[in-house]
Amino acid sequence: MLKAVLFDLDGTLVEQEHAAARAVVEWAAQYGVTGAAVAERWAEVSDRHYRRYQRRELSFDEQRRARVREFLGLHGDDLEIDAIFDGYLWRYEAGWQLFDDAIPAVRRARAAGLRVVVFTNGNSAHQQQKLDRFGLTAEIDRFISSEDLPAGKPDPRAFQQALTIVGVDPDQALMVGDSLTNDIEGALAVGMGAVLVARSGQHAEVGVRRIASLDELNW
Repeated sequence: MLKAVLFDLDGTLVEQEHAAARAVVEWAAQYGVTGAAVAERWAEVSDRHYRRYQRRELSFDEQRRARVREFLGLHGDDLEIDAIFDGYLWRYEAGWQLFDDAIPAVRRARAAGLRVVVFTNGNSAHQQQKLDRFGLTAEIDRFISSEDLPAGKPDPRAFQQALTIVGVDPDQALMVGDSLTNDIEGALAVGMGAVLVARSGQHAEVGVRRIASLDELNW
């Protein structure tokens, strides 16, 4: 019997990909970095170093600095690099948006008697900022950041510890997220159910449960 739903945050409940793309184009131009592929390159650099953070090879601040140094080709000290990153950060944060289907989906889950958990790989303070801004804190039962766990998604230890925190067995929990690797494959590997949120139709070739909107989510 299903007892809990674990929602990813970024790309699932909160839209931040376009916010990042818009922010980096404006920010990078100040340093002479322009062109059609600016957003794509920033996404690639960010993803690579963020994975190092998830593997605990870098701290959260260190992965930010690594992104700036590689992307802009700068070699300043940490304080200088942090100040430069802040120019991107405020633009990025200003662009966050809550998906229209997010709160209705969370409320349907709670109305069905399910525990609702946000389970994210993001930095705890940063993700809590999103939850508070969009009123999600009051809508959920628990917030879990893998920053506070032995490893990040998709590492089995992250899912196992999250399940322990929630107090349910794997077959009593459903993971809902937009990352095939982090959310879906990670959850399935430990025996959880999983639903891929494929808002742009991605991964159509993969044989997993897919939805284009959280409005399609059912139990």
